[in-house]
Amino acid sequence: MKSKKILWIALVAVDVAITIFLFVIHIVMMYNVLQIQKNPDYINQLNGLFRFLAEKENTTVYLWAFVVPTFVVLVGNIIGLVFYVRRQTKKEKNVKVDDLTDEQKEALKKELLDELNK
Repeated sequence: MKSKKILWIALVAVDVAITIFLFVIHIVMMYNVLQIQKNPDYINQLNGLFRFLAEKENTTVYLWAFVVPTFVVLVGNIIGLVFYVRRQTKKEKNVKVDDLTDEQKEALKKELLDELNK
């Protein structure tokens, strides 16, 4: 049980790291595309990869390397959330009579008597 919890924590950490990495790449790409449009001679530390990806001929590389994985991670997170919510709602919590307050006990008793009288 403990190793399963550690595995889930590790998977969530990896998922968050990948998501943050992909969003940072998108932000840097948008910035570089704007700089290339404003000033074709713009040079920065990330000139190599990002400038290469920002050129019109290489947009498919950017699409398949960063955009598609972002949507795959997003869809995976949504599906995981749906499964988690479904699993949590399926778990029925057994309520013991001792856990109920006196008002709840009276309301339950009244409801049961009403059903029996029908």
